[in-house]
Amino acid sequence: MSQTTSDDSVDMERIDSELADEESTPIRFEIATYPADFTLEVLNQKWLNKDFAIPPFQRKFVWKKSQSSRLIESFMMGLPVPQIFLYVDENERLLIVDGHQRLKSVFYFFEGYWGEPDPKGQRKIFKLNEINEKSKWFNKSFDEFEASDKRRLKNALLRAVLVKQLDPKDDTSVYHVFERLNTGGTLLQVQEVRNCVYSGALNDVLSELNLSPKWRKIVGKPLPDIHLKDVELILRYMALYHWLHEYESPMKDFLSKFMKRHRNPNEKFLSEERRRFDSTCEVVLRTLGQRPFNPRGPLNAAVFDCVFVPFAKHGTNYPDNVVERYRRLLERDAFRELTTSATTNTETVRKRMEMADSALFD
Repeated sequence: MSQTTSDDSVDMERIDSELADEESTPIRFEIATYPADFTLEVLNQKWLNKDFAIPPFQRKFVWKKSQSSRLIESFMMGLPVPQIFLYVDENERLLIVDGHQRLKSVFYFFEGYWGEPDPKGQRKIFKLNEINEKSKWFNKSFDEFEASDKRRLKNALLRAVLVKQLDPKDDTSVYHVFERLNTGGTLLQVQEVRNCVYSGALNDVLSELNLSPKWRKIVGKPLPDIHLKDVELILRYMALYHWLHEYESPMKDFLSKFMKRHRNPNEKFLSEERRRFDSTCEVVLRTLGQRPFNPRGPLNAAVFDCVFVPFAKHGTNYPDNVVERYRRLLERDAFRELTTSATTNTETVRKRMEMADSALFD
């Protein structure tokens, strides 16, 4: 049962737009927030020691060389530089909430090369050739600095605001910190944060499943979403398949807790997840066709979860008229309401899961 629209692509940015419904959910955290003044040398050493977490999916280094150069000059001149925000996770790693471009500029300058390698693996020498020509540091790399200037830069201070969650002990506040702290940059999406905080065997399998050709046809987009919205859909299905009886709003915290609990499961669990997901994709494609969860344009995550999960549970034991059943389900006013309004509400999720399972398989 293929749904068509005037645009063959799926608007991945709108897949989980219903999460906005969760903004009013009362959430309480015990969080410690404290300032710390780090020297640039210490920050650079932490970077070399891999104490920082700047996942590869985060916004690329986008500063122009002139911006990076002026930042280094500001440190040398003793001018104020905006503070950065770091989240301290349970493993004492520092997740960069805000300050990615500034920190990478500093690290690059100490390293001697600016920016990431080009497709040929080549990099530009980082010289301050985009500052005033009369400056004593004009056109110099860090290695070309005088010894006193090297010490000056190493000892320059950058203030960081450290955020650490004390209770509950599950790091769920990190998503709200990322979500609410807006300093003008592009913030990470929730699944991007999970990918960093809960990296492990399950995360690897989610990324693997996201590349499945069958799944790409269901999503309706040949290439993975850069913000991991499609990965989040797979996690959503998996969590509701196993934990529907435990579901409580907000959805974002429910998914985070599931991912944390199953961060590094045994191989039997992972193999079964691969098998079930692949067979479910096959059955969905065979019966409902490509892009079946796009009833009114972009992929509807609420329609997806309450249909994909029952298909996963029933396997190939579906009625001959399942396509007609699905068509009638989509036309029901009650179902539309459960998939378009307050869709992550605890009772709403459970009601639509029951409705879809009954309508399709009873």
